[in-house]
Amino acid sequence: MNTLLAITGIGVIAMLTDIFRVKKILYPVTLIGLLAALGLTVLDWNTGQRYFNDMMYFDNYAAAFSGILIFTVFMWFLMSENFLRDNPRITDYTALLSFSLAGAIVMVSFANLIMLFLGIEILSIAMYILAASNKNEPRSNEAGFKYFLLGAFASAFLLFGIALIYGTTASFNLREISAYIAANSSSVPMMMYAGIIMLIIGFSFKISAAPFHYWAPDVYEGAPTPFTAYMSTVVKTAAFAALLRLFTVNFASLADWWGPLLAVFSAISMLLGNIMAVYQTSLKRMLAFSSVAHAGYMLMAVVAMNDSSANALWYYAAAYSVASIGIFVLVSSMTRSGNESVTSLRGFSRTNQLPAVVITLALLSFAGIPPVAGFFGKYFVFTSAMNSGYTWLVLIAVISSLIGVYYYFRVIITLFQPADRESVQHQFTSSQSLLFGIVLLLTLILGLVPAIFSDII
Repeated sequence: MNTLLAITGIGVIAMLTDIFRVKKILYPVTLIGLLAALGLTVLDWNTGQRYFNDMMYFDNYAAAFSGILIFTVFMWFLMSENFLRDNPRITDYTALLSFSLAGAIVMVSFANLIMLFLGIEILSIAMYILAASNKNEPRSNEAGFKYFLLGAFASAFLLFGIALIYGTTASFNLREISAYIAANSSSVPMMMYAGIIMLIIGFSFKISAAPFHYWAPDVYEGAPTPFTAYMSTVVKTAAFAALLRLFTVNFASLADWWGPLLAVFSAISMLLGNIMAVYQTSLKRMLAFSSVAHAGYMLMAVVAMNDSSANALWYYAAAYSVASIGIFVLVSSMTRSGNESVTSLRGFSRTNQLPAVVITLALLSFAGIPPVAGFFGKYFVFTSAMNSGYTWLVLIAVISSLIGVYYYFRVIITLFQPADRESVQHQFTSSQSLLFGIVLLLTLILGLVPAIFSDII
């Protein structure tokens, strides 16, 4: 609860700095506030407190995922120093991002379906605005419009699913819903199954899982690059944490029924995302389809629905978020230069040796190459799925990972090729250089000593 108050406080301070015309202090105050919120999250470890008449439950699961979300946003602000420092809308952006993070915290700590829906909407509404925030760019306007329409469509499915579950159980409380299902395991009404399907469809939109991913490439490409990075990490992590929490607490006993459906979505996401990414020439659009593929990998942890699922998802989300932020520093630099094509990266390593090494490690992490973090992320979700009998899904995951190696290595090879006339000069701020160091350190630590983090929840 203290974490949520601290995050909300950052948003309120952001709005006040505009009123009192002290916007120059906002950037450092935000970084300090995020670190303070992370510290409060650590202090809440092992407390297991329930708030608002059992509408929120801040247990170790919520604390672990809140830690990822807050630290990812901290890295995001380091990445976006250039974008924010001289931007007249810095107060608006900081307030919206803070409130969206508050929504994400609600999503990972809800104990009531009403709080789940509120968390999703708090997060989503801020992102609709931010995706369309570059009013002079038609692609940004298009991205915001598509994101809003399809996001509202997904929210309707979620709300309909929640309504059907309430109609069956007469409760929004997760523990009461779980007790109802346990008491009626042999005769669960069809309305409950219909509600579960609606929830799956709604969440599939939110996590950009195929076949409900169609908005992702256009929105990722059209939105301002920093907000694309935010969608790719914070939004995805929060949605998966909420999905796993909901299905673990409520619907684990019905996993034999909904598990195969999610497994099919996982397989389609992995194959389609990786195959489509092969044909992209824009690095930003390639990362959009890569995000679809990673949604498929993360779905495997939900499909497995066993004791290792939460830890596997947490580890994968941590490795994915760190690598994504590292790569989006490069994409942000390419956007400023007006050229997002992969070929424009030729000669990059000659003038940016440390960034080239860090981005290479991040791409290797995406590809699942040992000994970096992404390898063990995939290992944990694959093992979790294998233990639950989804061997066929693991085989598809391995094949799709091999496809992914091709386009990730294509970018790595381009980074170290000799420069040509189309090459773009890249410059990074001191905050971005610090971020490269953090990404390098965390990618290696998560990969070299995974046992420290593999059983954190």
